[in-house]
Amino acid sequence: MSRDARPPWWDLPVTLLVCFGVVILITTFIAKPFSIPSGSMENTFQVGDRVLVNRLVYHFRPIERGDVVVFDGTDSFVPASTEEAANPIAGALTWLGRSVGIVQPEGTDFIKRVIGVGGDTVACCDAQGRVTVNGVPLQEESYLYPGDAPSDQAFEVVVPAGMMWVMGDHRSNSADSRAHLGDPGGGMVPESQVVGRAMNVLWPIPRIGSVPIPQTFAGIPPSGSEG
Repeated sequence: MSRDARPPWWDLPVTLLVCFGVVILITTFIAKPFSIPSGSMENTFQVGDRVLVNRLVYHFRPIERGDVVVFDGTDSFVPASTEEAANPIAGALTWLGRSVGIVQPEGTDFIKRVIGVGGDTVACCDAQGRVTVNGVPLQEESYLYPGDAPSDQAFEVVVPAGMMWVMGDHRSNSADSRAHLGDPGGGMVPESQVVGRAMNVLWPIPRIGSVPIPQTFAGIPPSGSEG
C-alpha cells in the first residue's frame, strides 16, 4: 500500500502503537510506576500513593542501606506461582498491564526499606530498644511510624553476600524479613530480585516529593568491623 493510498485513519493506530512501545521500553528498562498496596511503609508512603521506581540506578551503584526498594518476593516472601505459566496469554496481558502500571502484582511485589546488605550483622534490640547494624544503633525517628517500636521481635542475623534484610517503616504493620525468619531463606531477599529503587512520590499532588536515604545510615561501618 502506497502512502497516498492509506486510509485516513491509518496514522492513528500506528502512532498509538509506537507510543505504547516507547512506554513499554521505558517501564521495562528505565522507570515504572508502583502503587502502594498496604500500610507497611507508613508514613513514608500512604496506601494508594503512586511512586516512581528507578530501574537503572543499581546498574551504576550497589544497593545501599536505607534505600527503599521494590522487589519480587517470589521464593523469599511468597512461594512461586505457576498460574501465568499455565496460561501464557493471560500472563502476557498481565505483564503488559504491570509494565505500564495499570495492573498491580498480587502478592509478589513488595516495597520495604533496606536495613542490612551482604555481610552486615543486624540485630534488635539493644538496651535502648534500637535496631543495630554492625553494632551501631539506628536513629529511626525520621521515618519510623509514630508510636512504633523499632521491633516487637528480638532477632540477630548475618546477611549473606548478595542478599538484603528489609523492614517496613510501619513496623507493627509490616510482614517483612522478621516474619520470614523461619522460612528457607531466613527472611533474606536476593538482590537479584530487586525491581528498582523508589525515588519519588508522583501522586497525590500534595505528597509529591523525593525519597531520600536517612542520615542515620551514613554512620554505619563496613560489615565485619563492629566492636
